Amino acid sequence: MGHPYVSIVIPVYNEESNLGPLMERLYSAAQGLERPFEIIFTNDGSRDRSLEILRGMVETYPGVKVIEFNGNFGQHMAILAAFEMSRGEIVITLDADLQNPPEEIPRLVAEIEKGHDVVGTIRQQRQDSAFRKMASRIVNITTNKMTGMAMNDYGCMLRAYHRYVVENINRCRETTTFIPALAQTFASNPTEIEVAHSERAAGESKYSLYRLIRLNFDLMTGFSVVPLQLFALFGIITSVLSLAFALFLLIRRFIVGAEVEGVFTLFAILFFFIGIIIMGIGIVGEYVGRIYQEVRKRPRFVVRRTYGFEE
Repeated sequence: MGHPYVSIVIPVYNEESNLGPLMERLYSAAQGLERPFEIIFTNDGSRDRSLEILRGMVETYPGVKVIEFNGNFGQHMAILAAFEMSRGEIVITLDADLQNPPEEIPRLVAEIEKGHDVVGTIRQQRQDSAFRKMASRIVNITTNKMTGMAMNDYGCMLRAYHRYVVENINRCRETTTFIPALAQTFASNPTEIEVAHSERAAGESKYSLYRLIRLNFDLMTGFSVVPLQLFALFGIITSVLSLAFALFLLIRRFIVGAEVEGVFTLFAILFFFIGIIIMGIGIVGEYVGRIYQEVRKRPRFVVRRTYGFEE
């Protein structure tokens, strides 16, 4: 198909039920671009028939390529592996669950061609549960406040990147990262557009409550030191208030005399501050843990085999 102009990157983890319908719609949308393209799937350690189906697609559809991981390394590592092997001037990321229609891809390509280097998307009329909508909203607001970025929907993986943004991302060797936020740090002219959203066609979401919490921590600790600064500021304020409270108790002792009232109030205050200290230790632990992961310098992912790249 010649040198691709558009690379479409899709991480796959246990999506055997979605791959057939996805490919029918995606390949048609890619052909509608009337530009050379490649579609790169990364099989992220699927335990179902996903890899078998993907290998069949390599034989059936020209331009389809597959990266097979040695295990499950996560969605963002799967995308990074495909970034490293992609060749397109424009790189599109897309989930395999069909919640974001592949038919939206030409709109993203058009925005890049207008001069934008990163095109984010905002899901309209989301077909998710109320819990997921609320969790996503909390992540978006918290991340924007902590990092100083301005993105409305961090959770939508349907995005477009210019080649030089992808190359800068490839130079980063972080073991834990969040690609939309990382790309935003390299973008000089980003934009966002509204896209349609559908219910998951089949299977179940891979983001549990724990994964959503982990995502929020990764965003906060991976792109900002504001949590540490806030904790230090809170410590300073607490120290000043504690000193003022101690002076108040000393003066009260001379005026009122010895008393035992208020013991439980003091215990409540003590437990509150102990909770704050434990939370602060947890925040510091997040940063120390990230340092630990980085200094080990283990491979971020292990590719077992590739299919379709030989050509």
